[in-house]
Amino acid sequence: MNNNSPRLREIKHAQREAQLLREISNFFLRITLDEPRLHGIYISRVKLGANRAMCTVFFYTPGGLSDYEAKRPFLVMYKPTLRTALAKSLNGRYTPDLTFDFDAQYEKQRKVDDLLEQLHREEEEPS
Repeated sequence: MNNNSPRLREIKHAQREAQLLREISNFFLRITLDEPRLHGIYISRVKLGANRAMCTVFFYTPGGLSDYEAKRPFLVMYKPTLRTALAKSLNGRYTPDLTFDFDAQYEKQRKVDDLLEQLHREEEEPS
């Protein structure tokens, strides 16, 4: 077995994830133009399963998890449309099933930024 084989698989997997992110983002942008209930929800990343059968699409909203949960039913409503469009645009045998999830990464980053800003303000205050 070639030593580059596992690395090559990782590269192809990353390329497939990038392609999925690009295609799903494009379709989602078109959908949000017609669906005001999805405004303010953004795709942050996708994660393709090891067997390529599942693709988790991560979203975030400036309103946080509660805002995402309120908009999630509308995402699910458009899942078949997204998947059909994805099947037409991807060159491959199978189209992965899509699942949607909230990307807590941005919430964590916002909390860290707020803490750093608070520390900065405390340092500037005269004693």
